[in-house]
Amino acid sequence: MTRSSRAGAVVSAAAAAAALALALAGCTAGDGPSARPGRPTSSAAARARFSAGGVDVSLTVIRWNGETGTLAVRFAPLKPTYHLYSVTLPADGVDGVGRPTTVGLRGALTAAGRLTTTAPLRPLTLPGVAQPLEVYPDGPLTATLPIRRSGRGEAVALVSYAACSETYGCQVPVADHPVDLAVGSSSISPDTAAQ
Repeated sequence: MTRSSRAGAVVSAAAAAAALALALAGCTAGDGPSARPGRPTSSAAARARFSAGGVDVSLTVIRWNGETGTLAVRFAPLKPTYHLYSVTLPADGVDGVGRPTTVGLRGALTAAGRLTTTAPLRPLTLPGVAQPLEVYPDGPLTATLPIRRSGRGEAVALVSYAACSETYGCQVPVADHPVDLAVGSSSISPDTAAQ
């Protein structure tokens, strides 16, 4: 191998490593600082995690430009055959059964839209319940919420859900689990001092 071909291989390897790092972080070429000159951007400005009610939950801020972005919330049931309920389920469920998957915000962040997911819904009919409940397929679910900075300082994401299995029953529902976030002028980070 000649010196120039080794140099080319090193540059190619470095470029591949950089592309992989961007892909793992959720970035694309259009997400970088050159996408909007003069405005800070970060593909993953904040990541926070907790586990409750039989589900591991991770929150990640993506496409943050200092003013707006998206809060992506991944729900991963700890056991197979568990599902979560629709984001549109009534707050008290149907006939008291089920709880909606929700994410609310307080403090320096506000919702700029509704919580959504691309996962398909399926009806779940239960004895003694007047109408079918809308649930997502068993397994992990990712929901997204458009967010807007309303100030600097502390923000709290309030995460609610219930994980149930047609075979094993339901875990204890989680209601308004707080996740503290620090909101600066150009970034959001988990507020570990508040936790």
